[in-house]
Amino acid sequence: MTITAQELPSLLQDDTCVKVAGIDVDGILRGKLMSKKKFLSIAEAGFGFCSVIFGWDMHDQTYLKELGISNAQNGYRDILAIPDLDSFRRIPWEDNVPFFLVTFHDPDTQKPLYACPRGMLRMQLDKLKDKGYGAMAGAEYEFYQFRTPDSGASPAAFLQNNPPHQLPSLTEGMFGYSLTRPVHNKDYFYDIFNTCQKFHCDIEGWHTESGPGVFEAALEFGEIASMADRAGLFKYVVKSVGTQHGITPCFMAKPKAGLPGNSGHMHVSIVDGDGKNLLARDTKDENPQWKDIAHLSDLGRHFLAGILTGLPDIMPLLAPTINSYKRLVENFWAPVTVSWGLEHRAASIRLIAPPTSKPGATRFEVRVPGADTNAHFVLAAILGLGWRGVEHKLEIPCPPLAADQDVGGVSDQGERLAKSLKEATARFMRKESVAREVFGDDFVDHFGGTRENEVRLFDEAVTDWEMKRYIEAV
Repeated sequence: MTITAQELPSLLQDDTCVKVAGIDVDGILRGKLMSKKKFLSIAEAGFGFCSVIFGWDMHDQTYLKELGISNAQNGYRDILAIPDLDSFRRIPWEDNVPFFLVTFHDPDTQKPLYACPRGMLRMQLDKLKDKGYGAMAGAEYEFYQFRTPDSGASPAAFLQNNPPHQLPSLTEGMFGYSLTRPVHNKDYFYDIFNTCQKFHCDIEGWHTESGPGVFEAALEFGEIASMADRAGLFKYVVKSVGTQHGITPCFMAKPKAGLPGNSGHMHVSIVDGDGKNLLARDTKDENPQWKDIAHLSDLGRHFLAGILTGLPDIMPLLAPTINSYKRLVENFWAPVTVSWGLEHRAASIRLIAPPTSKPGATRFEVRVPGADTNAHFVLAAILGLGWRGVEHKLEIPCPPLAADQDVGGVSDQGERLAKSLKEATARFMRKESVAREVFGDDFVDHFGGTRENEVRLFDEAVTDWEMKRYIEAV
């Protein structure tokens, strides 16, 4: 659906206000409500938006080291926010108020801001479009859910004075794919599914996952830029609906020690102008290097090689928080190495292809990201690395893992991925990093700077674990 500015007065004729929002580097929506008159006046040219959203962290604390876009020296000046009219939808839980996403632009050059997640994804996608190609994607999110404590306080307020284990889970125990667990909270369960449909964030599959109060949603497969938008908006839906039911969804990568974390797997395929899947081989390769790639096209092999080769250098995009690396540990269904395999559900890249799928469904499932990621950056990373592999005709750097081979085991020849945000950020920002080649120095320096800020805050923190372990022992 394409909407023009000339159609807006008719489209919004019964409305008095409009809500707009952009996406910051942490994947958080930052926006405002404005009058319809104001919106109509800026719908094409855009409006000024305070750049501080690129100068502070997720808790609105300015970065300890000032970065290029927004800082005291430039007065935290405005950047240009231009509404994407094709992102129009209505917010069902707010009396159907109209909603539009915006993309952030540099006011001097009018080009997309180098740290704008929507702009970054479109920049990578344009590399494919220049060749007449496109990309499709799907997202899967797991997330824990907690009840609002009996005190009536929000979970954040509750945790100020109480240990985390006292925060009650929505349900107890491990019961993935249960048909009975959702019945305990069926109004909430169906409210999310139905509200996502009304908000154009359609869910394909919706079920319990293994863990106390854990659900998983598979979002409807679609064009990659639209999919990234819907992935970000999905979290907005879930959190908003949860508020109405006294439930707090939690997308952090590892909420509970000793249990699996929250994944944010992404599925990606490349298509031509007619929608044909270009990862599928027209005829089976009877003499492949490995049987896993017998049905994978040459383009698909180079794309896979690009992801695998660049993966260690872009880890902060796939694991952006201190907590992300608590999920990426052995024995918890999470990948820890540069690894891949046909239908391998523990490897970093799961190849889905014939004979276990139809040719048109051939795709890569990138299993490294957690639910705490920014979908636009994750998909931009996959596209950017994969297309680099195509352009340079890279070869797959390591053999596939067989179904009975463990990630990190003797048979796994892949490099161990970073074990901490500090390690990952240092590699991401080094001079020879693949990230600099794919995304440019400006982006790497900015995003890397935001991660260095996160690392420093954690380095200065004194945790409950330290207090319990050492308060009397030393």
